[in-house]
Amino acid sequence: MPDSVSASVPLAQPTPRRAIWGLVDRRERWSLSWRGRLIVISVLLLVSVLVLKGVYPFLAITQRVNANTLVVEGWINEYAIRAAVKEFQDNRYQRVFTTGGPVEGTGGYTNDFMTSASVGADLLKKAGVPEQSLQMVPSRVMDRDRTYGSAVALRNWFRRHNMVLSGINVVTEDVHARRTRLLFQKALGKKVQVGIIAVANADYPANKWWQYSQGLKNVVSEFAAYLYARFLFFPSEPTHPGQAAPLSSVHD
Repeated sequence: MPDSVSASVPLAQPTPRRAIWGLVDRRERWSLSWRGRLIVISVLLLVSVLVLKGVYPFLAITQRVNANTLVVEGWINEYAIRAAVKEFQDNRYQRVFTTGGPVEGTGGYTNDFMTSASVGADLLKKAGVPEQSLQMVPSRVMDRDRTYGSAVALRNWFRRHNMVLSGINVVTEDVHARRTRLLFQKALGKKVQVGIIAVANADYPANKWWQYSQGLKNVVSEFAAYLYARFLFFPSEPTHPGQAAPLSSVHD
């Protein structure tokens, strides 16, 4: 009897797994439940907050070392120049070196005085750094790897003048700091400690950088540039790392 009943009930036909002449497949898939979606959204929000709060102080690091030599990247703005002068005066540095390549808009290297190293030295002198303490070290590197090229030019100056250092402190602007320290360390080697001093950008507050277009641009571009320098940059010597101008060449 049961066999006859079951035989009278038609079996369900399997749903076709293909349609439109085999152009479309039907497949089972897993999807997030509302709890799963809530967890994913919460994690993404947490990561976003951590990035917003953490990426700026990560890039704009200040970490001095015990050194009597100060290096100033010549391209920095005047508010950073003033901070560099204060750093020099407060910490009794013996020498100040300015670095940098051709000024933007010149189309390339023309002479030492058309470099950011020269511009930075002039600004430091006018702001109160004694001329006898100043030394500009221009680089001829333009476009790519400018920071590394400037560091190599400085290293070569030290070698030519038999100047042995155990450490230097470098002044730069906010989010450029971590990459600057990394590239100077690559150029100078492990025997020279590289300290870094990040001067906060005067155009936007550090704790709300994402609310300003310039802050967003600076942080995003510098973070990408740091990742490149950290993991993908394998330095080779620049063709023309630069020749240092004598102290007397720091002009009025």
